[in-house]
Amino acid sequence: MNRTRSAAGPTPPSRHRPVRWALAVLLLASVGCGRGFGEESGDELARDVAAAEAKQLNTELGHRNRVRDAGSIAAAEIVQQPQGTALGDDETVRREALAWSGRTARDERATVDVRFVVTVPERPPVSVGGASNSAGDATRCYRYEFQLYRYTTYHEIDCPSGAAPPPPIAAPVPKVPEDGRQRLTAVLRTATPDTLAGAVRAAFPQDWITVDTTVHEGALVAAVGVPAERDCLLLVRTPAGKIEAPGYDRIWLEPGETGCRTGLYVSPPR
Repeated sequence: MNRTRSAAGPTPPSRHRPVRWALAVLLLASVGCGRGFGEESGDELARDVAAAEAKQLNTELGHRNRVRDAGSIAAAEIVQQPQGTALGDDETVRREALAWSGRTARDERATVDVRFVVTVPERPPVSVGGASNSAGDATRCYRYEFQLYRYTTYHEIDCPSGAAPPPPIAAPVPKVPEDGRQRLTAVLRTATPDTLAGAVRAAFPQDWITVDTTVHEGALVAAVGVPAERDCLLLVRTPAGKIEAPGYDRIWLEPGETGCRTGLYVSPPR
């Protein structure tokens, strides 16, 4: 008797085939690499860090409302950080002032060229397929431009070769002397309406300090300051002989406002 076998369907796929394919993909991805998927170039990463640091510095330099020479800006606001500041995970950035000129006065312009030197360490992936990067470094240079009552601007420039020059030294900022209150108090205690103006000027002879005095309803009033720095000392000797320091809104010291004058007490803005 002949036996007839039923037609067999297609052979089911092996349960081990997906596993073999997964292993093959992993092996192919790791051949010649050994660092995980999608490793980023350390040099490119360092360039991106330098660009981000340059942008952040521009934001920090911000709006300019004081007269300063470029060297003072560079010394006080650009290269004041310790050399080789750590950004975390052994990533470091160094800022160097390469050149500076001009000042922020009237319609003048100040410029500072800055070099950013960035070093990033190798970072292996922390998991299969995780992000990683090789070690790398980059150097990028930018020019920052400053004008009075305007925001700082910047753009990238070619980096010059050679070492950076010695860092600039900030010029002293003019201000009312530390003992200014004591000086003015002493003058007011002994002054008369006739001697007030001369006595106050004698106590503050510096040409960058302004002096304004008046007699108002029996009170001796004196304002001593450095208008460009919004630095002001205002004292009053009342008819009873008491020395007082009247309060006022510091916005009144801004350009176009009352300024450091006796009007802060005699006729304050309303």
